[in-house]
Amino acid sequence: MSGNNGTNGHSNGKAKTNGEDLHDKQVFTTGEAAEVCKVSQQTIIRCFDAGRLKGFRVPGSRFRRIPREELIRFMKANEIPTEVFGQGKKKILVVDDDPQIVELFKDVLGQDGRYELQTASTGYDAGLLTTDFKPDLMILDYMLPDINGNMVCKTVRKNPRLQGMKIMVVSGVVNREEIDELLGSGADDFIKKPFDLEELMARVESLIDA
Repeated sequence: MSGNNGTNGHSNGKAKTNGEDLHDKQVFTTGEAAEVCKVSQQTIIRCFDAGRLKGFRVPGSRFRRIPREELIRFMKANEIPTEVFGQGKKKILVVDDDPQIVELFKDVLGQDGRYELQTASTGYDAGLLTTDFKPDLMILDYMLPDINGNMVCKTVRKNPRLQGMKIMVVSGVVNREEIDELLGSGADDFIKKPFDLEELMARVESLIDA
């Protein structure tokens, strides 16, 4: 790919594009992606239209949008440095209506300096937090008071802006057939309650670093 002279602005040591902190930015225009990759916008558009760079079009328009995780994947595949995104804390959203389980996750993950943790007890609250918090990983109880895990997974996977978010479902009452259905609905992993803490951490790390 041919480079151009586009550069990213920096403020307080954080990379920015169009004044927005790249640590928080989740969706990029083709122009912003070109700025980050240091290539021409036409190169990004050609890659998008050829399917090499995946994303979505703004409804009712021809404008292309590229999710953060897909842009990072594309950059790695083409040996474009990704240091501009930094190594900020990974965000985890725990969705469970059992206060003891929530406290357990707070103790195990909330004290880990690599992660930023938020919690929700209903599917409705999880939906609001997902939009604002933009988690890298959702740890989801299968049976919530207002919705089940399948519906949450399907809703998340229909949203192109959440394309990069991983979902781990936890439950103590799910059979093999239900687990397969969850994975088919978009869950990335399943762990049965009660779970071993070392196994939990290993599975979280595997998902969030994938």
